[in-house]
Amino acid sequence: MIAAIERVTGVKWQAQGPAFLVAGGHGATHWIMATIYVLLPFIREDLGLSYTEVGSLITIFHAAAFAANVGSGAVVDITGRRVLTQVASLLIGGAALALVGLAQGVWLLAALVVFIGLTNNLWHPAAIAYLSKAYPGSRGYALSIHTLGASIGDTVSPLIAGVLLLWLPWQGAASANALPVFAVAVALFAVLGRHEKAERSSANTDAAGLGFRAYLMGVTGLFKDRAVVGLCVMAGFRSMCQNGLLIYVPMLLKNVFGFGPVLLGAALTAMQVGGMIAGPVAGTFSDKMGRRPVVLGGLAATTLVVLAITIIDAPAVVIAVLALLGCALFAVRPVIHGWAMDLTPDHMHGSAVSLLFGTQSAFSMIVPLAGGMIADIWGVGAVFYALAAAMFMAVVMAYLLPDSRRD
Repeated sequence: MIAAIERVTGVKWQAQGPAFLVAGGHGATHWIMATIYVLLPFIREDLGLSYTEVGSLITIFHAAAFAANVGSGAVVDITGRRVLTQVASLLIGGAALALVGLAQGVWLLAALVVFIGLTNNLWHPAAIAYLSKAYPGSRGYALSIHTLGASIGDTVSPLIAGVLLLWLPWQGAASANALPVFAVAVALFAVLGRHEKAERSSANTDAAGLGFRAYLMGVTGLFKDRAVVGLCVMAGFRSMCQNGLLIYVPMLLKNVFGFGPVLLGAALTAMQVGGMIAGPVAGTFSDKMGRRPVVLGGLAATTLVVLAITIIDAPAVVIAVLALLGCALFAVRPVIHGWAMDLTPDHMHGSAVSLLFGTQSAFSMIVPLAGGMIADIWGVGAVFYALAAAMFMAVVMAYLLPDSRRD
């Protein structure tokens, strides 16, 4: 089995350890937000919030994530401290989730969501730049492992949170679910931190980072590159759909299908398991046949499945369809990240990721509030038509973009 993986991916098994450890950190960042998504229906009920008010909390999350992009890529590219930045991201997010246990009203909750948003987009420039540098010939595969970690976090966290909600209020469930995040941060610092320190003490100029003038020149080049900007816009439309689904699928399951906390967590787990299976396959295929065809297939399939959700009326069927949705939706994430890395120079990878995720956050800020207004007026099912339209726009953009394989 291991020999087959090495043959297909082109990466020795022993060399994949850092990729899996960084993937664990990525899983911890998604663990945090997945906990919040599961708690949202119970927060709404306990605090007496409307869909629009609940959606505004997630808009705050994306606004904070967007703000984090202003400096996160610069921190990574100028300092070269990719591992330390990842550790700091986890500590900030873990502390914020733990403090949710003190929230008795919406204002403290909103303030903590700001820090969770900072965590999300402080992590990605450092982690994706680290993996892209460590695995230059197998970026699609390495980044799919990174995404696999996110899927595991998104899969396990709803289950644990759902079980905790049987015995604890939503505040207690949030605090208890923060503990694994700190454990991952310690492991990441202990194992990879010393390697980064050794690199910086050597004559490795890339590990030491860029000068400020060189950084500004690189950023200017990114904004002038039409392919990079177009890729970011395409990812923005896709992110609108993904984040809308993460918010409103739990609402649909609880308020339309009548799912309890455990069954709701199981349904969301089915969606994430689909992504866990498809992600490494899509990443490996993209290394061999190019990023564009893999992304196009995943985006088109997602559009069709989101539309199918609107006509389902059987709970068992919706769980199966959510698993299929996860296969299409989450498989293309690492391929898009690899596409961005292919189009940008190595020394600007952190800022390229910041530009990519900043665009995604800017687009995603629209969804929670607009989706809440649509749900309040026409019902939560109507939100899914708007999400399918956003994904279709991503399909059109991906079709117009060049593939990443440039001579």
